Amino acid sequence: MAAVVVGVGVCSALHVGKLPVAIPALRDALGLGLVQAGFLLSLVQLAGMTLGLIVGLSADRLGPRRVMLAGLLLLALGSALGAWAPDVSVLLGTRVLEGLGFLLAVLPAPGLLRQHVHHPHTLSRALGWWGAYMPLGTALALLLGAPLLSVLGWRWVWLGLAVLTLMAAALLALRVPADGVVSIGVGDGVQPRRPAAWWPRLRQTLGASGPWMVALAFFLYSGQWLAVVGFLPTIYSQAGYSGHTVGLLTALAAGINMLGNIGAGRWMSRGTRPGVVLSLGYFAMALGAVVAFGAVGHPVWQYLAVLLFSGVGGLIPGTLFGLAVVLAPGKDTVSTTVGWMQQFSSLGQFLGPPVVAWLAMQAGGWQWTWVVTGACSLLGVVLAYQLQRAWERRPSAVTL
Repeated sequence: MAAVVVGVGVCSALHVGKLPVAIPALRDALGLGLVQAGFLLSLVQLAGMTLGLIVGLSADRLGPRRVMLAGLLLLALGSALGAWAPDVSVLLGTRVLEGLGFLLAVLPAPGLLRQHVHHPHTLSRALGWWGAYMPLGTALALLLGAPLLSVLGWRWVWLGLAVLTLMAAALLALRVPADGVVSIGVGDGVQPRRPAAWWPRLRQTLGASGPWMVALAFFLYSGQWLAVVGFLPTIYSQAGYSGHTVGLLTALAAGINMLGNIGAGRWMSRGTRPGVVLSLGYFAMALGAVVAFGAVGHPVWQYLAVLLFSGVGGLIPGTLFGLAVVLAPGKDTVSTTVGWMQQFSSLGQFLGPPVVAWLAMQAGGWQWTWVVTGACSLLGVVLAYQLQRAWERRPSAVTL
């Protein structure tokens, strides 16, 4: 069951990763401008930045499986409509639909795993794998996107992803028990109590410190990760690397992040303190950014530092998904807590790249980028200590 949920996440992430490699084709076919391309890239984050908490409340109330199925259908519809877009304005509209579908499809997943995976160690590993869905999907899109676009064209790629998403929805519907049925081994399910109304759950979530801390920790991670990995194509293109080489380097830098996510799940299942895992991730990101942007003239060392930054930094989201499940103030607020975390994650991805780009423009190069990432990592270590204390105070902390 957990493998199906992770597969749904990877399929959804393909819709995010399909766009960067398709921008040249869209420019030729629809006359896509640079500003319009920027909007196409950021519209997916708009839904998470504004609706994450609402979607989380809905998932806790309506059921995570039901909301995920609705999201997959919207995602498939948006991709299919986008394939027939006659101009950029229509494509922008379909991208908004895809962004909403993506949010609905992925946000309730940790709550769904919590509902059906009862063994603590298995749940920790499953949440670690779930944290890898985005880098895995992005890496696959970067690796496979260019050859598929050259053979099929962007419209058929959009249609193909719509069909793939419908297949993922069918698999989720067939392999995961319906909402309201809690898996207990292989036997019959039982009916849990119905969650409280929206306002009490919202007040309960935002009145607790745990959801705020995991959200801020994710904000500090996501902003700097996207700022560094997102600008890799620009940096290496400016250094004279070919487009194919840039694509491979960026795909590896994004994909290696999944190793940290999976590793976090395994460590947590073995009882490693979450504060230690988070601190290690933030320290690695700080060191990696200093070397990556400070060792000018040493491209091999710079790229190895980027791999350290992304790979060991992947410990952070893998750990935070597990902490969000434990530090949610109640069992019926897990998706609401993850939704709050998603809003801060999207906000970080929205703000991080412009801040880093502004600093690079002011400094006349990328050599001072580490100042921003280092500040984020330092604050992240402080939060890691606070999250460790909160985890130790929770009665359920020993089961993570």
